[in-house]
Amino acid sequence: MKALIVDDDRVLADVLAFTLRREGFEIVLAHDGEAAVQRFAEELPDLIVLDVNMPRLDGFAVCSRIRRLADTPIILLTVRSEEDDIVRGLELGADDYLTKPFSPRQLVARVQAVLRRSRAGRSVAAANIQRVGALALDASRREIRVLHGDGEKPTAGAAVNLTALETRLLGYLMLNAGHVLMADAIIDHVWGVDGGDREMLRQLMRRLRGKLKELGDGAGDQIAGLPVVETIPGVGYGLTRGAETSG
Repeated sequence: MKALIVDDDRVLADVLAFTLRREGFEIVLAHDGEAAVQRFAEELPDLIVLDVNMPRLDGFAVCSRIRRLADTPIILLTVRSEEDDIVRGLELGADDYLTKPFSPRQLVARVQAVLRRSRAGRSVAAANIQRVGALALDASRREIRVLHGDGEKPTAGAAVNLTALETRLLGYLMLNAGHVLMADAIIDHVWGVDGGDREMLRQLMRRLRGKLKELGDGAGDQIAGLPVVETIPGVGYGLTRGAETSG
């Protein structure tokens, strides 16, 4: 497998490269944001370890650009511990983050976790189309639609695209529609036992709710038969069972 390491601290970049080479990775290096985008396009790595504070383009901008092209797992590196910075990175599509300083063992553990989740996401994408009420999820295409009408061939509305994590989360909620799921159980399913936390889950839920609302041009939860993601304080989340639409 190939890993792209992006950090303007060349000493740290070499340490990261050494660590991941020991794990069997082929390493590609970049030391500024613009070089990172170029190297990504040239090398198509399986993993990106991306520093936030860099010249030319910062890590947030790099993450955003790459997310328009691919779902390659991205781990952000930052010396910042402010919640806003972490949230911003996750909203832009980063899969995980590490706050400096960290140990090589922490890096390896996070890398293994995001790669497991990525493989699991590809497995989910092979599943059949799921439907709950008027909501249809096509995991292979990572898209959702509103279905109108009963019978074997209801008409479908415009599609809204999901990320791999959003697809995995919604698929799990739909599989358990009508039931309350513990937050920790959702985290384990979406990120695996070695990754994810409640803040990451909150942000992912917020993004998923936004995508569901896009189905109705901003009023998704007002469409007849469309399920709603509910928060059960102190417990977790659940997807209501939307009634089938009649037209």
